[in-house]
Amino acid sequence: MIPDRLAFIDLETTGANPLRDRITEIGIVEVDGDQVTTWSTLVNPQRPIPAFIQQLTGIDNAMVADAPTFAQVAEELADRLHGRLFIAHNARFDYGFIKNEYLRLGQRFRADVLCTVRLSRKLFPEYPKHNLDSLIARHSLET
Repeated sequence: MIPDRLAFIDLETTGANPLRDRITEIGIVEVDGDQVTTWSTLVNPQRPIPAFIQQLTGIDNAMVADAPTFAQVAEELADRLHGRLFIAHNARFDYGFIKNEYLRLGQRFRADVLCTVRLSRKLFPEYPKHNLDSLIARHSLET
C-alpha cells in the first residue's frame, strides 16, 4: 500500500560527503492524495562551492550568498517532510545530507525512506543501468 503523503526530494550540495559538505539547494514535490505542490530554495552553505560543483549544478557562490542558511529553513523543511514518505533517487545521499544538517543543529531527523534506484533494481533487474536518464528512456517519460 502506497502512503497518501509523499515527499520527492532532490538536493544539490558542495560535494559528496554529508559529514564535510553542505546543501546548496533543496527541491521537494509534495503529494497529498490528489494534491501536488512544489517547494524549493537555495541554501547558503556558509562555505565556497568548488568550481567543478558549480559547473555540475549551475549553482555558484553569488547565487547562494544571500540565500537562507540551513538553520533558517530547517523548521519549514521539517514541517514539509513530517509524516511523509521520503523518496529520492539514490536516497542515501539526500537523506544523509539532511540528517547531518539537522545533527549540526543538535536535532534528530528520521523518516521512512524509499530509494528509487533500489526500487528500479528490484523491479527491473534485467537492466544494467538505473540512473535517471536510463529510467526516463526506459519508461518513455517526459521531462
